Amino acid sequence: MASSYSSCCFLNSCSSASVLNPSSATRFSLSFSHSIFNGHNGVSLNRAGSSSSIRAKFDKFQGEDSPNTITPSTLPAQPEIIQEDVEEEDDDSCLPSDLEGAVRQSSQATASFLSSGGMRAIVELLIPQLQFLDDEGAQAELWELSRTFLDTLIKETGSQRVKAIFPDAGAAALLKYRWKDAAFGFSSLSDRKPVESEDEIVVMVVPDYQMLGYVERIASDLSNEPPRPLIMWNPRLISEDVGVGVNVRRLRRYFLRTFSTVYSMRPLPSGAVFRCYPGSWKVFYDDKDRPNRYLLAKELISRPDAEDLEIIFGNVAEGSEQGPSLFNRAASVFSSLNRFMKAISK
Repeated sequence: MASSYSSCCFLNSCSSASVLNPSSATRFSLSFSHSIFNGHNGVSLNRAGSSSSIRAKFDKFQGEDSPNTITPSTLPAQPEIIQEDVEEEDDDSCLPSDLEGAVRQSSQATASFLSSGGMRAIVELLIPQLQFLDDEGAQAELWELSRTFLDTLIKETGSQRVKAIFPDAGAAALLKYRWKDAAFGFSSLSDRKPVESEDEIVVMVVPDYQMLGYVERIASDLSNEPPRPLIMWNPRLISEDVGVGVNVRRLRRYFLRTFSTVYSMRPLPSGAVFRCYPGSWKVFYDDKDRPNRYLLAKELISRPDAEDLEIIFGNVAEGSEQGPSLFNRAASVFSSLNRFMKAISK
């Protein structure tokens, strides 16, 4: 497997997941391309303008290596050394610049997790564009993004036996026909034998709560000797539409806790929650002085729940000149989510 990455911001060669050079005047927003944050009050990750240099967060300077002084009596003549100023990193420089970049970044984070010995991972892009699949063209775009994830995962891990499990047999057959050049295998959750003994890595693409029994059975089979990694890409296993019952509580309490969320991008009315393995969870809020830019409110070891977000955004509102009104939209979201999370945690 490929070596693990020390961060979720990658070098300039991965331009799709690169971030803008903080030293440039270019700005981007936390609303991805294709207006993926529509419905969340315009929060977006689109790039506005151009930059002559796109660089990763940790690809700038590695400390000050220049010697303090060079004297002719101790060293031969040296060319003049010009020490560059180290630019301060922007809070939001770890965020991807567009949706495809986020998908590639999530795949690289997954590869890093697997190379460190991880076995069960969740990748979630909680973006309306990928949540409401009834919209025209939404499913087609979702499948294309899933292929981007799978192709990048194969490249990053070096695995030649990756199996993609799609929600139903119809989707699996259609995509297998369309993607004749795919380097991964195809199956569906309802197949009699969705995973073969030769498969090294298994990726479930948008597994649905209606297929929960199949999901758990496959996960159990993969835990047998020899254990093999399982990644759930954008799972939809909990739905508020179906109410909160015993099965949902059991799912959260026993099954989902065996997975690590290695990548999460979740827009909020006044910011975003972001996690990219091996980094911590980060809560961002709108930068009132720079439109479409974000400031880091807090970093956490574990996923912030609704109460955490209420406290974090409440503290930000108290320190804001604009006052709490800036975060009124977020408050109602957190309150509703908090009630739901408490119900399924009982």
